[in-house]
Amino acid sequence: MNPQLAEIGMRLMALREICGISTEDMSKRLDMNVDSYLAYEKGDADFSFSFLYNAADILGVDVLDIMSGDTPKLSTCTVVKKGKGYSVKENSQYGYTHLAHTFRNKKGEPFLVSVEPSDKTPVMHEHEGQEFNYILSGQIKFFIGEVSYILSEGDSVYFNSSVPHAEQAIGDEKAEFIAVVMK
Repeated sequence: MNPQLAEIGMRLMALREICGISTEDMSKRLDMNVDSYLAYEKGDADFSFSFLYNAADILGVDVLDIMSGDTPKLSTCTVVKKGKGYSVKENSQYGYTHLAHTFRNKKGEPFLVSVEPSDKTPVMHEHEGQEFNYILSGQIKFFIGEVSYILSEGDSVYFNSSVPHAEQAIGDEKAEFIAVVMK
């Protein structure tokens, strides 16, 4: 078991209990069955950003409250030096680094996302709001609904994130992009 996933699961369970939300209600609000939801709380399932974003919205907390257990404290400015964001390796395909993890009351959630090459069909996710992705390196196939686009370094996409979407690295190299998620 990944210790980071176990810690996130424990925080998720504690926040849900503090809010007085049952596992049945939480799973229903996240549009999943109870067993799938409990796998997240036990740290047995990889977290997608969409799951964390939706759970944070239900619980009325910042995404970082679930990811790190540390409530953001700054409200004027935050600087994140290269390689120093708050990182979560979701699974063998995706990695996320939060680029404003110490800033409180964000209107957007900026992430550096890395996507490893994989032959697996990417899992589509959705969450409330809009999202902007800017490709830094590599090449990705961006899926949204029934459509897909090939995006390369310097390309960008802005979309309604309530439409199911996913990214897949193309070729043998990791792809990286900046994702800004807004409610």
